[in-house]
Amino acid sequence: MLNIKKLNQLAKLAVRVGVNVQKNQNLVIRSTIESKKLVSLITKNAYDAGANRVSVIWSDDEISKINFKSQSKETLSEIPEYIASQYKHYVENDYCFISVSSPNPGYFSDVNSEKLRSFQVASNKMLGFFRSHMMGNKSQWTIVASANENWAKKVFPEKTDKDRLESLWNLIFEVSRIDETKDIVEIWKEHNNKLLERSKWLNGQNFNKLIFKNKLGTDLEVELVKDHIWVGGGETTIKGVYFNPNIPTEENFTMPHKFGVNGMVYSSKPLSYQGKIIKNFWFKFEKGKVIDYDAEEGLDALKNLFSVDEGSSYAGEIALVENSSPVSKTGKTIYSTLFDENASCHMALGKAYPMNIKNGINSNIEDLIKKGYNNSLSHVDFMFGTKDMNISGIKENGEKVDFFIDGEFSI
Repeated sequence: MLNIKKLNQLAKLAVRVGVNVQKNQNLVIRSTIESKKLVSLITKNAYDAGANRVSVIWSDDEISKINFKSQSKETLSEIPEYIASQYKHYVENDYCFISVSSPNPGYFSDVNSEKLRSFQVASNKMLGFFRSHMMGNKSQWTIVASANENWAKKVFPEKTDKDRLESLWNLIFEVSRIDETKDIVEIWKEHNNKLLERSKWLNGQNFNKLIFKNKLGTDLEVELVKDHIWVGGGETTIKGVYFNPNIPTEENFTMPHKFGVNGMVYSSKPLSYQGKIIKNFWFKFEKGKVIDYDAEEGLDALKNLFSVDEGSSYAGEIALVENSSPVSKTGKTIYSTLFDENASCHMALGKAYPMNIKNGINSNIEDLIKKGYNNSLSHVDFMFGTKDMNISGIKENGEKVDFFIDGEFSI
């Protein structure tokens, strides 16, 4: 049975810590129809926090799948202008955004990949301004999860139908640090402070590059941009509002130089992309670009990952996560990047975050690009961390610091 008290704490977490909605601020919630109860509680908590207006954008995977199968590739490539106008209104009127993620792993496996690619490319182009707005910390945003039956079957195939959904909800509550006996805002304040301290140490090292190695075969060198900034936990908008983009979060991340990634990297967890599952894949980087790749499963979806634009073949984020993180301790592949990226060191192909370089948020794209920033319409995280991952930092003077040993920070 779903614990409503914990569900309400999750809603409060999304509102008070996730987006940290301000008094008289407008809020948009984007959610699947299966997450109605959580959305209802988020709405109530938002008004309790002083929100002016709460708007909900609903979606449904079943209807989306019918559309993908029934519409032509040309129709899917034509995104109605009113959608862009809607998001321009949100941006211009200082809305904050909560996305309720309820994945359906593999649900679109029988949908034509070219159709999915066409729709994604068109959507990314139409709403590219919105992604830049969000990744530039011009508004608060957060992602929080909601369980569903299909997702629960994928994560807990060994359990009965009766127990699966409850087990998935309990997992979400656990890794989101929900505790009925404590104030959720204080719990996350303490957690954010720990991630902040780790970022301070990494920033103090001012590494020129990182070297990743494990027995899976990863042997990767990642040059970092000059004046890079490590970030972890909460972030601050250009208006000074502190918020947490991801619930849960366990990472410290920064910006790789677009042309400074070289070597091999092997995935350690499946990737759910375009509703399809990609398993046991690898990339070969040369001068920043993926020049070769393969996958045991989902190769067609993997190919689509690189077809968005030129920047989708280059890295935009490198993130460090300990193997002992709460998500990793579940022992589960959760088939959701929101969770799996917080169980493993990971990298993102595509657009970089301006906050990861000094004065980046206030810089124009052209100036950022000159410093090694990767600009793209896409941003896709994939996991490659393992319990035997070793990471060394190399400083400008050549000094080597082994600071991440057997999957854990050693600082």
